[in-house]
Amino acid sequence: MTGFARAAGTTGAVQWLWEIRSVNGRGLDIRVRVPNGFEAVGEAARAALSKALSRGQCQLNLTLTRPEAAAKVRIDESLLASLAAAVARVPRPAGVGPATLDGLLAVRGVVETETDAGADPESLNRDLTAGIDRLVADLVAARQAEGAKLHAIVGGQVEAITGLTQAAEDCPARRPEAVRARLAASVAALVDAGGLDPDRLHQEAVLLAAKADVREELDRLRAHLSAAGEMLAQGGTIGRRLDFLAQELGREANTLCAKAGDITLSRIGLDLKAVVEQFREQVQNVE
Repeated sequence: MTGFARAAGTTGAVQWLWEIRSVNGRGLDIRVRVPNGFEAVGEAARAALSKALSRGQCQLNLTLTRPEAAAKVRIDESLLASLAAAVARVPRPAGVGPATLDGLLAVRGVVETETDAGADPESLNRDLTAGIDRLVADLVAARQAEGAKLHAIVGGQVEAITGLTQAAEDCPARRPEAVRARLAASVAALVDAGGLDPDRLHQEAVLLAAKADVREELDRLRAHLSAAGEMLAQGGTIGRRLDFLAQELGREANTLCAKAGDITLSRIGLDLKAVVEQFREQVQNVE
């Protein structure tokens, strides 16, 4: 779910740049940073990303570069003429000189200054929105390219778990004669301890046999692996479901290790746990 994309352009004299970085995350977290006054286009970008993505932490930035705005001066000539005419009609008290041009120009509203924003706001918003579309498309393409690589890695881990499950199935320690031998040794140890009646010995033997049986764990491992294979073949948004399966696979691997009464089966279980943990970490990267 990692990826990077950028979209840049120029509208009028304004240069703009969209940049987005996406990293792994259990859910979807989109953070948008835009200049003041562009909150609406920022929310449009958030909505587009929310529609295209389902997992990941995304940081989206918009940068605007404007030219140094040259001030434009405008004189309201009609207002200036009206002021001059009005002043000329007013009798001047003794000691008061005639109105001067600089004095009239200082009156509020006669002189106005304007700055060129560099781009028409509607054109700028339109181009920024088009930039969002390109940005999202590029990000999705980058994540899909990473997903293709992850598909091979996760598929290989599923095959490794399948192989270890089969190794546990074929382990000599699970053969009936091996189980009977271990039970016989355990019962003999109980007999040597003394003080146990035959019924109690039978109960202990049954408990030992139940503890040594990992058939249910192997069946559930195969069921989870079958579901994982179907998801990988189907594709789409499967990250969270694979994450759940990874937890279930880990639970079965832990139980298998706990019930293993033989060092060979125990080693297979430990290898199984290691690969399942790698699988669990890797599926965090899957959308």
